[in-house]
Amino acid sequence: MAEIYDYIPEAQGEEALYLDKLLSTLEEEDKNRFANIYRSRRKDPQTIMLLTLLGFLGIAGIQRFILNQIGMGILYILTGGLCLIGVIVDLVNHKDLALQYNRQVAQEVKSLL
Repeated sequence: MAEIYDYIPEAQGEEALYLDKLLSTLEEEDKNRFANIYRSRRKDPQTIMLLTLLGFLGIAGIQRFILNQIGMGILYILTGGLCLIGVIVDLVNHKDLALQYNRQVAQEVKSLL
């Protein structure tokens, strides 16, 4: 587990466990390449939280665009974040939203190697 922090020090909790399991079968050179690509594409949960907070200022849905959920982003913009209920739910679940996105990115990056 400690090895994952050598490659991706910003990973925490479930993300670190997931990445550790994912990288366990890779060679050293592939782990370095994976870490470089993954770190450039990963989304930080705090960034998602801050973008979600912008929904209270009238710019709802930006977090969904950043997470590559274009349809939900458009829906949030047109409905005011589903009358702010969706914004509140996303605020509570910002870590899960980031984790789901990061897992998808990790799978895509591993398939490239």
